[in-house]
Amino acid sequence: RKRKGVSTPSFPDINSQTSSTEPGLLPGETVVREGKAAILFPSANEVFYNPVQEFNRDLTCAVITEFAREQLAQRGIRILVPGEKDRVVVRLSEEKNGTEDQEASEQPEKEQQKEEEDDKKEFITQGLRVLEGLAASGLRSVRFALEVPGLKSITANDYSAKAAALISRNAQHNNVSHILQASQRDASMVMYEARGKKERYDVIDLDPYGSPSPFLDAAVQAVSEGGLLCITCTDMAVMAGNSGETCYSKYGSMSIKSRYCHEMALRIILHSLDQRAAVYQRYIEPLLSVSVDFYIRVFVRVKTGQAVVKNSASKHALLYNCVGCGAFHLQRMGKKMSQGKHMKYSAATGPPVGPNCEHCRQRHQLGGPIWAEPIHDMKFVQKVLGAVSVNPTRFRTSKRIEGVLSMVTEELQDVPLYYVLDHLSSTVHCNTPPMLQFRSALLHAGYRVSLSHACKNAVKTDAPAGVLWDIIRCWEKSNPVKRERLSETSPAHRILSAEPALQACFEIREDANPQSRKRHLTRFQENPQANWGPKARAKAGWVILLMLFC
Repeated sequence: RKRKGVSTPSFPDINSQTSSTEPGLLPGETVVREGKAAILFPSANEVFYNPVQEFNRDLTCAVITEFAREQLAQRGIRILVPGEKDRVVVRLSEEKNGTEDQEASEQPEKEQQKEEEDDKKEFITQGLRVLEGLAASGLRSVRFALEVPGLKSITANDYSAKAAALISRNAQHNNVSHILQASQRDASMVMYEARGKKERYDVIDLDPYGSPSPFLDAAVQAVSEGGLLCITCTDMAVMAGNSGETCYSKYGSMSIKSRYCHEMALRIILHSLDQRAAVYQRYIEPLLSVSVDFYIRVFVRVKTGQAVVKNSASKHALLYNCVGCGAFHLQRMGKKMSQGKHMKYSAATGPPVGPNCEHCRQRHQLGGPIWAEPIHDMKFVQKVLGAVSVNPTRFRTSKRIEGVLSMVTEELQDVPLYYVLDHLSSTVHCNTPPMLQFRSALLHAGYRVSLSHACKNAVKTDAPAGVLWDIIRCWEKSNPVKRERLSETSPAHRILSAEPALQACFEIREDANPQSRKRHLTRFQENPQANWGPKARAKAGWVILLMLFC
């Protein structure tokens, strides 16, 4: 049965996106098509293409487009993508045959052509420089060249000689050799050599197979002032608590098993990025952070400022998580206080909890540090959402992008992490209350509440854990649990033994149902195919392909 807000994706089979009969192919070559790109592979048997990752690449094109629009607007340049009608057309990477030409409305044709040529000359010197550090076949970079306006140059780098040759071949095949250059280097060395202010890249995209941690130190130095870092992590088992010690060695944060593990993973990578940037008197501003399918993806702006870096300790927090009922508390690493025109910094005081949980008397786990500030920039997210919504034919995954970003805009930005409704009810072994009634009870009690894009049953609220358990206690009174079956030392027995201090009202409120849910947007995705996921590592000789297509 199809669930509301959950999409049943219609990803085409890999065979429907490949071709071995296209003119100009060498013997044994196969073409994979995505967006406007047509990517060559040397053999059909070597093709490793995961259509689930198309959402990642579509979202990245949308984000970089809006970032370029912001950056170039400061230089007096306006840009347009096909489907938009209200800005001057600027397309450095347009095809030579001119099949992609778009006309701006309400301008004579000759005047429009002259304005485009003038803007293009200015564009070549003022466009953005992009680095894809782990480019594999070059699909992502080719799509940037074809679909993202405002770019001066794109460097598609890979350590593999075969991959670098394939990137060059794909650049030629897609007529973007004038903007896309292949590079065969160690990604870290490419970035370390670009640390000078004049050599830095405006956008750096890292999408590795597994952890990006070996590249983060170089990345935070090689991105320009106010530049954009786009980072993917697919090592979710490590970041979600299966191997906390490994997570600490890679990211400087202890992951723990929890229901909010996907948002915690986002906050772990943001913590790691900010910590590494702070070494060089730089800091991050998260623009968009999403947990999708089997990976997480963050887009952050990097800036420099010694005074702002002093705030770093107060932006990160340790996490206390109860192993019995799942109640959690955050402890900031530092404290800052305003004293007139100056700020005073000191160590934080704590801990915020006792030796045992006040609700179920179980012990606490200690996790983190994690990023405790907002993980999105709402103004920027609204710009990306608006651009995708008014131009739905630009991407094949536009509906899902719109759904995910709509949920992001509804999230409580100042509330880290979340509870999961079915976990709350299962802790006390009672029936799960409907989401609208539970959200209404929180609103009636005077608290704020939202969903989370990272989990379909998430309850993100500023209400303390005690209020949540009071609401569950009130619900249990009308949906009683057989108390005689509960162990006296179990979290369920200890929680239900206490009388609720709050009398919950479950009358449904209109504002309990968010707009994304009312509009039945594509918010969450069901499994697109059997045995889907990050796939196995590519076989020897073509390991590099998997770095992009997993």
